[in-house]
Amino acid sequence: MKSQNLQITNTSRDLLNNSDGDKDKKHIQKRTEKEIQGWMVSYLAELLSVEADEIDITVPFSYYGLDSAVAIGLIGDLEGWLGSELDPTLVYDYPTTEALVHHLSLFLQKQN
Repeated sequence: MKSQNLQITNTSRDLLNNSDGDKDKKHIQKRTEKEIQGWMVSYLAELLSVEADEIDITVPFSYYGLDSAVAIGLIGDLEGWLGSELDPTLVYDYPTTEALVHHLSLFLQKQN
């Protein structure tokens, strides 16, 4: 897949950020690894305009053409959905959906 200039609309973000009506960042959402993975796959599928089953969680984000601006947006949207502040460099430290989801799952377990 070629790199592309990726953008996600505010409407798409609103759909992906549905956190059961609770967007208070002080309230950390209890999310399972499966829920986080589902959110990530849905987010990437929407971002790339592909079906969710076309997202391979073991493939690096760079394969899908995610640049630094998109990575920052992804982390920001994750922060809103999870209700927890995240390091913006996480997509570089954990460069696949699988690795990032696993890290976030462990991180959230420690927070709760």
